[in-house]
Amino acid sequence: MDRIPPVKNGSRIGRESASPEQDPRRGLPSVDRLMRDLVAVSAKTLPQWAIAEAARAALAEARRRVESSKPIGDLVAEALSGAHRLTRSHPTRVVNATGVVLHTNLGRSVLGDAAGEAVRAAAAHYSDLELALETGERGDRLADLETKLRLLSGAGAAVVANNCAAAVLLALDTFARGREVIVSRGELIEIGGSFRVPEILGRAGVRLVEVGTTNRTHARDYEAAITPATGLLLKVHRSNFEQRGFVAEVALEELVAIGKRRSVPVVEDLGSGTVVDLRARGFPAESFVPARLATGADVVCFSGDKLLGGPQAGIALGSREAVLAMRSNPLARALRVDKLTLAALDWLATALLDERYDEIPTLRMLLAGAAELEARAHALAARLAPVAPRGLRVSVEPSDAPVGGGSLPGFTLPSFAVALDGAPSASQLAHALRSASPAVLARTQDERLLLDVRTLLADDETHIASALGALRFS
Repeated sequence: MDRIPPVKNGSRIGRESASPEQDPRRGLPSVDRLMRDLVAVSAKTLPQWAIAEAARAALAEARRRVESSKPIGDLVAEALSGAHRLTRSHPTRVVNATGVVLHTNLGRSVLGDAAGEAVRAAAAHYSDLELALETGERGDRLADLETKLRLLSGAGAAVVANNCAAAVLLALDTFARGREVIVSRGELIEIGGSFRVPEILGRAGVRLVEVGTTNRTHARDYEAAITPATGLLLKVHRSNFEQRGFVAEVALEELVAIGKRRSVPVVEDLGSGTVVDLRARGFPAESFVPARLATGADVVCFSGDKLLGGPQAGIALGSREAVLAMRSNPLARALRVDKLTLAALDWLATALLDERYDEIPTLRMLLAGAAELEARAHALAARLAPVAPRGLRVSVEPSDAPVGGGSLPGFTLPSFAVALDGAPSASQLAHALRSASPAVLARTQDERLLLDVRTLLADDETHIASALGALRFS
């Protein structure tokens, strides 16, 4: 086959020479020509739509590189890789050996087999999603789940939105649309994807009133800011950073007391919370949702796919009056979750009530003990040593991994990892393992690659050994 040769910066492009006066992009092949080359090298195993899109994308990237005076690689190889990427399912399975339990880029919480089966059953069959079988009349899709969430948390009522930001948005719109919301300057955070609390408040149609300073906010700051136009006191958990040193903030209990004295509702955006009391295991006290509700806060919002261990969802728990107001808001329908999310949440709530924590992967990982993790790390090292490329040293060492998911800043979990160092370099090894199927994701630290066993699932060790054994370095 007549392949398109890679070119170096400043080289003429394509099969035929071009004069210096010509636009170098004219040397690029047509989309049709590149598609024919792709068909030839793929033996017609790829669908036409993927070949066409990959060819267009590869040529567009080549044009950008020409305009930036950058070298162009093998167009056929790049387009072929793009076509294969388009045809594989997304998201696709990866092995999480980072030790980060709630890794946002890797999908945060993993659902257990039984939860997955509940989702599959809800997807594959008709269901009584909004039907009361006893009467044959329309039912409430949240009724059963709400009961379980109330039993788990002590809340008066519950509502579920499609993520925590949506739950907060619903609360803002319900209690303070067109009015003022008071927030500490130290809590005006930016979360992943450049979403900022002030912008969310703006979209909710409320007026932000900032109080305190970046590092210190006092009760008197809130007291002084309350006016007849105040609709809400909002507390936002600093879920992705921490403040140390000369700092002060108003505890939720104190904020609730202010709200009650001045007849202003209090909502907490907790971000990440659990209904299992992990405080005795060293987890921060604010992560325990029932304790937050016990302060008297009107509403506490948190994510379903973080410490709770379920699917992406925003759960709002609180007083019956406050939550029912949120549920009756027309915006609640636009933000509601679908039947698949409900199926996963319902299974999770039942498992939590039954205290079947070992069936919930997130809790199982969070609660794994040091002795268990060390034994697993040594077993994995023994499996990897015989298949590791020559020159690569395999050892076991303690590690510390953050919980992740913007959940508990500054809090890490003690763990154990298999360390790989030597030749090739850690960055080369990490790139090669990401190219495996399934891809293996690890941490690099001090020029070593760490495979943390805390986050490994069933069969992951087999995939790691296979990926490592298949590596070939010159």
